[in-house]
Order: sequence, then C-alpha cells, then structure tokens
Amino acid sequence: RSARWRRDHRSRAVDAARPAGALKARTVAEYTLHCFAQSGNAYKPALALQLAGADWTPRFVDYFGGETKTPAYRALNAMGEVPVLEHRGRTLAQSGVILDYLAGSLGRYGPRDDDERREILRWLLWDNHKLTSYTATYRFMRALAKDPDPGAMAEFGKRARAAWTVLDAHLAGRRYVVGDRLTIVDLSICGYLFFDDEIGVDWNAFPAIDAWLARLKSEPRWKHPYALMPGHPRPQA
Repeated sequence: RSARWRRDHRSRAVDAARPAGALKARTVAEYTLHCFAQSGNAYKPALALQLAGADWTPRFVDYFGGETKTPAYRALNAMGEVPVLEHRGRTLAQSGVILDYLAGSLGRYGPRDDDERREILRWLLWDNHKLTSYTATYRFMRALAKDPDPGAMAEFGKRARAAWTVLDAHLAGRRYVVGDRLTIVDLSICGYLFFDDEIGVDWNAFPAIDAWLARLKSEPRWKHPYALMPGHPRPQA
C-alpha cells in the first residue's frame, strides 16, 4: 500500500472515532470526485469543475495499489473504474455521463440546442471509442506498464496517431470541437493530450491540436492533471 493510501485510511479511522459534532464542523465540498492524477478520464470532469470555479474536492483513489478492486470501492462503482462523482445524493460513474451531468448542474459547457447536443454526443462517443481508448492505452504501455509488448504498443501508437490526425483535420480553422465556445466535448477529448511527454508526441506536428490545447491552457484556473488531482508523483514501490 502507498503512504498516501495509509494516510487516507488513517484519516478516516480518526474521523470515525470523533464525536458527531466534531465531524459536522468540518467543511464539506459540494462535489466530491474520486480520482487520481494519472487518470486522463478523471481529469475530464476535474477540469470541468476547476474551470467552472465549482466547490469541489478530489478524493484520492489508490488505483496502482489495487483500491478499485476492493469490495468497498466496488460498492461505490461496480465497474471498478475512476472517475466517480458524488453530488447531492447522486453517485455517477463514467466520464461522459459525469460531464453531461455537470453541464446541467454547473450551467456551463452544455449544448445550446438539440443539433448541438447531437454533435457533442457524436464527438464524445468518438473520443471514448477511438481517441481516448487508443491514446490512453498507448500512453499506459509506454510510460506506466512494466515490460509492454513492443508489437502491441506499436499498434496502439499507430491507432492513436490516426485518431489525432482526424482531430487535427477537424480543428483546422476552428477554435473548439463543437460550436464557437468551450463545451464538455473539448474537456473530454483533451483528457489525455496534456501527457504529451509520456505519450511521446510533439503537438507541433499536429498544428490545429497544438493551437487548441494552448487555447484550453489559457482558460482561467486551468491546471495540468498532475497539479489538479492527487497522486503524483507515484510513491516508490
């Protein structure tokens, strides 16, 4: 177990021993996001909450220590994945669902009409199936896995670059993925793209993506995933 996991669970044990009144005195954020710094999928809703200036707190999930496989975590999310959002009695999983929910609860980054809603959905589904799936797997094999299969890694790299090429062509002459403003689909698609050093990509080779990422970085309150969520750097094994 990591030192952070032990501290987190010790903190909860201390809380359990405190009088109820003492717990009530603690400030509770409106949104709680279960996440960890290396997860681009968790970064998607974390960035939405951050840019909107929402009252939120990250709750560290020790993914590399096996926490998502525990019965306690599976009771929270039967899929055993990150992110999970807790808000006003609701518990939501899957980044796309959470982003859709946040567009409504925050009153920001959502569609203006049904046509725009469908276009956002189109790119969200493409992101989850093509861009994030291949990019995240390639980055995990390249930067986080031990002894990855070279052939498999090369194939995922090829598929990721094909997805980047589609996105770069779409963004040419556009400021955002859909419409003329930031929406949840921008926040979804960018989830893993700020890990460029770990992916091993120079975004100068994809100039429209490069300009779009710079645009997102210029948003007030923007932070890199490693600065926004807990768990970086990873503790030594």
